[in-house]
Amino acid sequence: MIRVLRPIPVERLKLLVFDLDGTLIDSAQDLCNSVNATLQEFDHEPLPDPAIASFVGNGAPMLMRRSLALASNLQTEAVDEELFKKAYAFFLQYYREHKLDFTYAYEGVLEALKALHELHEAPRGTPRTMAVLTNKPVRPARGICEGLGLASYFLHIYGGDSFPAKKPDPYGLRSLMQETGALPEETVMIGDSRVDVETAHNAGVWSLGCDFGFGPHNLMDSPPDVVVDSAAEWTEALRPA
Repeated sequence: MIRVLRPIPVERLKLLVFDLDGTLIDSAQDLCNSVNATLQEFDHEPLPDPAIASFVGNGAPMLMRRSLALASNLQTEAVDEELFKKAYAFFLQYYREHKLDFTYAYEGVLEALKALHELHEAPRGTPRTMAVLTNKPVRPARGICEGLGLASYFLHIYGGDSFPAKKPDPYGLRSLMQETGALPEETVMIGDSRVDVETAHNAGVWSLGCDFGFGPHNLMDSPPDVVVDSAAEWTEALRPA
């Protein structure tokens, strides 16, 4: 079901920017396995998968830092910095090797991207560009998109280490707008969490929230303009009349 809180002028959109984890792909199991492999490497007990998954969305460093803090029974994220550096390096290496063990594109994603791409190629309407902006490090982000057959639909795939600041800072989104010549009113950010909606708000662009993935528990903390229940609804929500 598509819920419209504030109508998006879809006929004017030139730039569609997608989050990755929890929006295009379900990467939870590989992330949880990588975090727990890291914790065990550094003599910590593994954490429940739901606890780790709840930390996804603010970038790999924060994911590892919060997991270490929880595994160490700390009340804050002030983990030992030397331990964090070693653990984070191990996590990155492990995840690079296991990023596609269980990760898959959500149902309807490939079909929706194909349909949106065909709308871009249609002779009528405003030409559109699609891109990915994720807080995941860019190398595994691009590797996953290539491995799952998503990469060809996007002009750019940018990660949390592509710019000086991560979402919800608008730096990356504004950089994409500048590269593609899209104005704020011609841009929409599509994502599953509060981080994505706040990124859109901070950049002054439209937001489309995905009520699935990792972030539904906080998606409405900062309400998006439109909410969908599945990737299959992207086409209808973003199709010009």
